Amino acid sequence: QVQLVESGGGLVQAGGSLRLSCAASGSTFNYAMGWFRQAAGKEREFVAARSWIGGNSIYTDSVKGRFTISRDNAKNTVYLQMNSLKPEDTAVYYCAAKFGATMTPGGWNYWGQGTQVTVSS
Repeated sequence: QVQLVESGGGLVQAGGSLRLSCAASGSTFNYAMGWFRQAAGKEREFVAARSWIGGNSIYTDSVKGRFTISRDNAKNTVYLQMNSLKPEDTAVYYCAAKFGATMTPGGWNYWGQGTQVTVSS
């Protein structure tokens, strides 16, 4: 069983930066870790994911070049560095985990409670 707790959300002006953290309890050995977001009135969407080992990462097109996902396996923590933030990045951001090497948007079965990110124009 994996439990995930996000932190680091807040209010930032457009062009600013935030770093989200997701601390996992329980082993995440061989789990892919990812970030999703859900804006008000919209469906939850995939943002980024990173494999357990090998440093493989994938991103949705809208955040490529601005967001970076990383993980510290020793600390059981995954991060999302968000730069050049835009108002359209405003959403609740969720950390997620799933067993195995695949990082596709489907099949994630562990979720955090979410952290709000608001980007003002």
